[in-house]
Amino acid sequence: MTTMTQAPVREFKMPDVGEGLTEAEILKWYVQPGDTVTDGQVVCEVETAKAAVELPIPYDGVVRALHFPEGTTVDVGTSIIAVDVSGGAAPEAEAPAAAPAAEAVPAEQPAEAEPTAAGSGRQPVLVGYGVATSATRRRPRKTAPDGFAQQAVAGVRTELNGHAPAAQVPAAPVPAAGPVAGAQRPLAKPPVRKLAKDLGVDLATVTPTGPDGIVTREDVHAAVAAPEAGPTAPEPGAPAPEVPSVAPVSTPAPAPASYDTARETRIPVKGVRKATAAAMVGSAFTAPHVTEFVTVDVTRTMKLVEELKQDKEFAGLRVNPLLLIAKALLVAIRRNPGVNASWDETAQEIVVKHYVNLGIAAATPRGLIVPNIKDAHAKTLPQLAESLGELVSTARDGKTSPSAMQAGTVTITNVGVFGVDTGTPILNPGESAILAVGAIKLQPWVHKGKVKPRQVTTLALSFDHRLVDGELGSKVLADVAAILEQPKRLISWA
Repeated sequence: MTTMTQAPVREFKMPDVGEGLTEAEILKWYVQPGDTVTDGQVVCEVETAKAAVELPIPYDGVVRALHFPEGTTVDVGTSIIAVDVSGGAAPEAEAPAAAPAAEAVPAEQPAEAEPTAAGSGRQPVLVGYGVATSATRRRPRKTAPDGFAQQAVAGVRTELNGHAPAAQVPAAPVPAAGPVAGAQRPLAKPPVRKLAKDLGVDLATVTPTGPDGIVTREDVHAAVAAPEAGPTAPEPGAPAPEVPSVAPVSTPAPAPASYDTARETRIPVKGVRKATAAAMVGSAFTAPHVTEFVTVDVTRTMKLVEELKQDKEFAGLRVNPLLLIAKALLVAIRRNPGVNASWDETAQEIVVKHYVNLGIAAATPRGLIVPNIKDAHAKTLPQLAESLGELVSTARDGKTSPSAMQAGTVTITNVGVFGVDTGTPILNPGESAILAVGAIKLQPWVHKGKVKPRQVTTLALSFDHRLVDGELGSKVLADVAAILEQPKRLISWA
């Protein structure tokens, strides 16, 4: 009967939408159980560590179940929605049969081992890219409402946790959970395997509590805690003391840290914000940063911006100071190509790029992202204006694709829009330089021997000192300043 009911049901798994990302958070469901879906229809929106992405379903049918509620972080390769593609039975008729099957997982694990292995045949490939230790920590805090398959998973975890101490004792309870881990290599992410190795824990002896029988960090720590609790009872009967001693260890572990909820708010760090934090820490402690500053009179540039707004070649395009600043940086890179490079740690080589993928730092509700304009060096000024407009609009809508944020070479961050004079920007990982543009303000300035009010701004250029020495960095920053002071250099230097 199980074979008959499962045959017409297709499970749609969380895809790897970000080239190696290990998890994504379900932001919004666009369908509900009982809805009819067609091939290519968007069923949900998810947020990865890089961007928000809409997921289309790859087949026709009727939604049988949504396995996770909105706000849940799900590992890549995990089924998130079930669709009945037979075109026959209604979801309501099949739903009762699905629940007992899920509840029977602990008792039928040996029989389930084969489908689990089939599912996990690709899962290690998908999940094994990089480190994602947070997935197993966040998920237990999410409690799925009634009607979601997460309830069944929680039941499985409860039963397995209840037998956790038995897994440490070579007694009868071992076969109940043992065949899943013993019949094949235990399922665990690389960070968990490393943790087990560091702590001297054999993963084959650990009872998994994660989805699809995956061993989590908590499982490894529980396996370590059990032997440590045992010696507290000096009596030789090891199995007996372990059973009561493990239960107290696992019970107080989830106790949350106390804080004043009336005066403090805690915001989970995940998605884009989490990825940005990790990238900035990695960049700051990998590339030796040097920052140089220059204050420049940009009055002529501001006049040129106003003139371009009236030019029919720029009709319908976004024309602002950032456009000319971007063009000035591109010209400066052409004059000083060595600044447009990257560091190959493995080969111990400097890789000079003969193209410029110009990144523009954009603040969005989900955090800071840095999409880039591919081959910006080859674009005319109107083309650059069009690309900048599309980049900004897409970022504001939260629709920036992961590919748009990859392979950048240099970046511009416009802190001036917040009224800030300048700053010391941190390099976008893998890039050689980042230019911060401060607020453009009327200031007293000596012009032609007299103090006059002029439009003035401060530029800051941070660069990787492994790639760019002080002379080269100074030349690039000086060229950008010179162009903005005398924009006619865009013609003479281009």
